[in-house]
Amino acid sequence: QVQLVESGGGSVQAGGSLRLSCVVSGFTIKPDCMAWFRQGPRKEREGVAKIHTSGVFTYYADSVKGRFTLSQDNVKNTVYLQMNSLKPEDTAMYYCAASYGNCWDPPLSAIRESTFPDWGQGTQVTVSS
Repeated sequence: QVQLVESGGGSVQAGGSLRLSCVVSGFTIKPDCMAWFRQGPRKEREGVAKIHTSGVFTYYADSVKGRFTLSQDNVKNTVYLQMNSLKPEDTAMYYCAASYGNCWDPPLSAIRESTFPDWGQGTQVTVSS
């Protein structure tokens, strides 16, 4: 059974940084795509960033481009989300998700919930002004 465990959330002031981690275990087929989603208060869940596990591409939502960086350590089966210049509107529960065989579905830049069957429990990020 696949498990995704996020960590690294917390409370920071605007302009601060956090690094989220997601450890993936228990898979028999390695995910080809990993992503971070978030759901803020009274908001729908949105895709933040995704990466092909070969490293061939990474995409970001416009709202986080230039501030967030998604990376991975394939030896540790871990993906990271480095979040800099945080804003109050980044406040949300952040979820890690894994996909199998859908990473090349067009458009490549789309980060769609429906293509990610496995999810972590989430880690809370709160940014105060």
